[in-house]
Amino acid sequence: MTMPFDTTVLLPGTARPQLVMQRGQGSWLWDHRDKRYLDFVQGWAVNCLGHCPEVVQRALSEQASTLINASPAFYTLPQLALATELTRCSGLEHAFFCSSGAEANEGAIKLARKWGQLHRRGAFEIVATHGSFHGRTLATMAASGKPGFARVFPPGMPGFVHVPFGSVTALEQALTDRTVAVMVEPIQGEGGVQVPPPDYLRTLRELTEARGVLLIVDEIQTGMGRTGRLFACEHAGVIPDILTLGKGLGGGMPLAAMLSRRAVSCFAPGDQGGTFTGHPVGCAVGLAVLRALTADGFLEHVRVAGAHLAQGLRALAAVYGGCGVRGAGLLWALGLPADVGSAVVTAALAEGLLINSPQPALLRFMPALNVTLDEIDSMLLLLERALRSVLAA
Repeated sequence: MTMPFDTTVLLPGTARPQLVMQRGQGSWLWDHRDKRYLDFVQGWAVNCLGHCPEVVQRALSEQASTLINASPAFYTLPQLALATELTRCSGLEHAFFCSSGAEANEGAIKLARKWGQLHRRGAFEIVATHGSFHGRTLATMAASGKPGFARVFPPGMPGFVHVPFGSVTALEQALTDRTVAVMVEPIQGEGGVQVPPPDYLRTLRELTEARGVLLIVDEIQTGMGRTGRLFACEHAGVIPDILTLGKGLGGGMPLAAMLSRRAVSCFAPGDQGGTFTGHPVGCAVGLAVLRALTADGFLEHVRVAGAHLAQGLRALAAVYGGCGVRGAGLLWALGLPADVGSAVVTAALAEGLLINSPQPALLRFMPALNVTLDEIDSMLLLLERALRSVLAA
């Protein structure tokens, strides 16, 4: 089919199907041909309230009619209100707002290194994990344990050590006098929805406190209700020294945050910033999203819907020989019996379903957090058709 648009004008940064998405509502997207798709990717867990939710539309409209931008040189009411709410919910004292998760993680790395200069005799190394993903800036790529990242833009930035995800023993052995922090995701999203042992995060908190190093928890993907709690580290009863948020925080708008303990917040004016930090419109939307997620019953729905999705995926795995189902809340992965992930994604697209395959033998599901049980059932039917067509071939 010939595309009615010239797609060659864009830098080929990612592989895309020959479709142009033109409108969305809730769990659904429509392309330029007006074909409808059930969206279980939602911008890689960004649209936590689905496409074009009313609370986001209202916050955008009201804030845009009052103040769009004042520059980071001034306080604004949305910035202060969102910082107040996030610090109260997280148990941390300071907030820094930016536009992307990579930028939030970059800020966390910088803050940890400056803290190491001031309080740990110049320590600068950060221990991270294999399979992790922290962003696509040079520093966050170096922090990531994504296979092949180190070879993309050599030379890689020094100062990062990687150990197996889920192994406290390996991580403890990697700590030295040069170590300033441990950086970890509660669940590895891009790494294939890898779930560590139940006591992993709590043990890391105890270990880092005992060794006098910082704990940075990257909740870009798992935060903002994705796992059934506002923050995934709540499941372990852990408050880190630095917490990063993104994706769902803006409900579709580019918004991210770095939260930190007051004792760690050692930036001086000029150390960290950016043209769009604390943007009033983004923060107004973030505040509306946060209030929606913390409304009575919302996170309980995430847990119920997540259990329903997991049950359906396990049933499909039993029929089609899948290699396990893992996840939490509304972040799940389905293992496949062969490296056919991309083929299943393509077959699902033809059926009107959007899913993601972060690894060749794995599918990932990140629906809107207000997805209905009927929509989950519809997804499972469409997914079964796609699996049948690919695996039968």
